[in-house]
Amino acid sequence: MAVDEVVALLQTDSVRGLDQDEVERRLRRFGPNVLTAKKGRPAWLRFLLQFHQPLIYILIVSGLITAGLREWVDSGVIFGVVLANAIAGFIQESRAENALAALARTMVSHTLVRRSGEKREVASANLVVGDIVLLQAGDKVPADLRLVRARELQVDESALTGESVPVAKSVDPVPEDTMLAERIDMVYGSSMVTHGQGTGVVVATGGDTEVGRISELIFSAEDLETPLTRKIARFSRVLLYAILILAAVTVVVGLLRGKPLLDMFMAAVALAVGAIPEGLPAAVTITLAIGVSRMARRRAIIRKLPAVETLGSVTVICSDKTGTLTENQMTVQAIVAGSEHYEVSGSGYAPFGRIVRMDGREDDGSRALAECLRAGLLCNDSELVEKDGQWQVQGDPTEGALLVVAVKAGLDRAEQQARFPRLDVIPFESRYQYMATLHADERNGHRLVYVKGAVERIIERCDQALDGSGRLVAIDRERILGDVDHLAARGMRVLAFARLEMAPETERISHDDLASGLVFLGLQGMIDPPRAEAVTAVRICQEAGIKVKMITGDHPATAAAIAEQIGLVHRRDAALPVVTGEDLATCSDGELQRTVEQANVFARATPEQKIRLVQALQARGHVVAMTGDGVNDAPALKQADIGVAMGRAGTDVAREAADMVLTDDNFSSIEAAIEEGRGVFDNLTKFIVWTLPTNLGEGLVILVAIFLGTTLPILPVQILWINMTTAGFLGLMLAFEPKEPGIMQRRPRDPETPILTSELIIRVLLVGTLLLIGAFGLFRWELAGGASLDEARTVAVNVFVIMELFYLFNCRSLDRSVFQLGMFSNLWVLGGVCAMVVLQAVYTYVPLMNELFQTSSIGLFSWIRIGLAGLLCYAVVEMEKKYRRRIRARKKEKEGR
Repeated sequence: MAVDEVVALLQTDSVRGLDQDEVERRLRRFGPNVLTAKKGRPAWLRFLLQFHQPLIYILIVSGLITAGLREWVDSGVIFGVVLANAIAGFIQESRAENALAALARTMVSHTLVRRSGEKREVASANLVVGDIVLLQAGDKVPADLRLVRARELQVDESALTGESVPVAKSVDPVPEDTMLAERIDMVYGSSMVTHGQGTGVVVATGGDTEVGRISELIFSAEDLETPLTRKIARFSRVLLYAILILAAVTVVVGLLRGKPLLDMFMAAVALAVGAIPEGLPAAVTITLAIGVSRMARRRAIIRKLPAVETLGSVTVICSDKTGTLTENQMTVQAIVAGSEHYEVSGSGYAPFGRIVRMDGREDDGSRALAECLRAGLLCNDSELVEKDGQWQVQGDPTEGALLVVAVKAGLDRAEQQARFPRLDVIPFESRYQYMATLHADERNGHRLVYVKGAVERIIERCDQALDGSGRLVAIDRERILGDVDHLAARGMRVLAFARLEMAPETERISHDDLASGLVFLGLQGMIDPPRAEAVTAVRICQEAGIKVKMITGDHPATAAAIAEQIGLVHRRDAALPVVTGEDLATCSDGELQRTVEQANVFARATPEQKIRLVQALQARGHVVAMTGDGVNDAPALKQADIGVAMGRAGTDVAREAADMVLTDDNFSSIEAAIEEGRGVFDNLTKFIVWTLPTNLGEGLVILVAIFLGTTLPILPVQILWINMTTAGFLGLMLAFEPKEPGIMQRRPRDPETPILTSELIIRVLLVGTLLLIGAFGLFRWELAGGASLDEARTVAVNVFVIMELFYLFNCRSLDRSVFQLGMFSNLWVLGGVCAMVVLQAVYTYVPLMNELFQTSSIGLFSWIRIGLAGLLCYAVVEMEKKYRRRIRARKKEKEGR
């Protein structure tokens, strides 16, 4: 709509603004210009939900039964375990959802408006539709505005659109179906004014703004379970039913054999307590927490604990472009001057690099090149500064790139400014699309005008061009436009440079002065270059079977050029090189799933489309990691299996919606985090494979005793001692196990694959059976040899502990021998073993422990038999692993043939 139509529709006045009475009426009708944060769960409810787990229910019921039977020690230990797990889970629980609160903070500010014909500063929360807002450089836009006036107005909309450079604005209407990133007559809440001035009429506030719409998308995105939580939940349900069935069988069989009901209840409790891996919740939490600390050292901060393991399951990474795959620092990479083409080395704002001809030769003193660089240096309002060892640009990134390349050529800005002091300037205006500065030439007494801007606007004002030797020649516009097309095809933003000599007495310049007669100096092509480490990281991910897809709000040509440089597309004519937001808008869900599987680069994508892309990949069975830094990325970050936000350039909204934050905004840190995530899953699997045989063996010992009608070899309180102490001093040491070699050469795990493969299930059954034989056999041996019941039970408990101790060395690798890993590569294991031995000595020989746990001292020969049982367990498992390795080698050999 035209400006006048908009003003009339909103019943306002573009000069006077609204009257205060009308403002108050609209405020009552539409509400304040704020976003309402969604309340999270209260702390007490989050604590109670820690008990909402099937296995915890069994422990609570077991504790209540033992308390009813007045077995106070047993009951106290059970409830102590339950409470400890609940506290650990509560502490590690993710913070309540703060994304909307962060969005609300982006809207809280003061802004300058015109009301009743007067300028007033008001809280942005009190803006209403129809208010006339005044904008200038440095302001945060307080609501969605339709521009009614704009002078040299440029707005940074990267948080909303992903556009890597500020957008020049105007009041001219655009077609109704124009994409958000190209609506030059609108400015949106939370964007920043970087240059110029403007006036706009408020057309949307609060939840009706683009930011408000994104907030709704954030909360419409699902909170997905991680692969680990899904698997553990499935495992817990199976275990729950198995325990209940076996406990019921225990009671029934015992009663049929004439055993007292009270004894059978205790046996059922012992079976339940034995079969439940009490240490598993704590082990999962601590293993993930160790992964968090390791990732933090590699510049990845985990906000939600299960995200550590999810990283190890990732099959697709959807990455933003600007700042993640690229430097987020515009860099001049190509120059055309005096008919010569030059390449520029170096990246970012560090002024180090070389300018060479296309054939690799150094520049031999081209006057056209020198003048082109000098124009970029002097027709420039930005500054290049070094701060804390880092080079930064204060001002426009494009102008910063021109400063850097001039320094690379040996031009000193202070020296050039002293020789060519600035007298006047024509600032950039979107209507003219160029900037010009007037300088005095102190050596020759001339006046020089340097001009930079859009190629079409510059060359139409040029009559001549400067060649390499400094002579004036006729301008060849067709060749220049061909050079521009060549640079643009590489994804570069191209600026043209020209100069004009003026009379010595000239003190001011105007647009009329520059209408014709300019001398063309050359072109400079710049781009936000890919990070060198990101190129390597993308290759490593691809070798690991992880697909990398670029989803950006930037221009398709720029996206294609960067994608080619980092290896996401290898031929510019390949099928589906770049899919645009317009293409996505016409795709059905089925077509989108096929498209997202084939294409690797998506440009001009809106927030809704980013969510659809993530959902389409998830529908194909992928585990998706999504990176982003802007408000527009937040919904997709929340929808993804793991959202990755940028720590430096990222908005609060993106960080709050994400599971992980990168402190260096670098894609290579994602690859490092995935490597750590795979290591974490390996260590969790090792712990589960280590702990389950104990629970199986304890349950089998109880079942066999009931079926044989004999005394229980171990009591419930003794089972809890075994499970909790060994989990803490032995099993948890596996959390510190270093990553195994070749971890990033594996294919990603299928999300539907259970934690335990058939091979590992067989190993669990094997070791559980060995524990049954060892504990039950030595228990009967001790009784047959005249030992007391307490002594025999003490031997049975120590059999479990020592066999677990030896089995721990088997579990340091699920495939390799401990000697291949190195006995001392995980000193935590050796420390845990020593601590466990001391603890068992205390358990066996300290009178207080004997009284609490109904144990008794045992002799040397009992310890020798226990030690032999542990050694036998280790040897059997190593033989099984060797057998598995041999089978895999034969299978691989057959496949090779």
